[in-house]
Amino acid sequence: MNGMNRNDIKTGLRVCIVLKEDQRSGKLTAGIVKDILTKSPTHPHGIKVRLESGAVGRVKEIAG
Repeated sequence: MNGMNRNDIKTGLRVCIVLKEDQRSGKLTAGIVKDILTKSPTHPHGIKVRLESGAVGRVKEIAG
């Protein structure tokens, strides 16, 4: 599973996101999904989420 389908992502799920400022480097930030911010069912760059830490970014990997 990748982070492009909204149906694959649920609150409480552990994911790796790329923050806006890390898009060039591709550095990933791990955390637990608090809110799903993307309304459309899919997004080519990943579904945007807010982690419990407050970080906002697009999902690149779903840890499980």
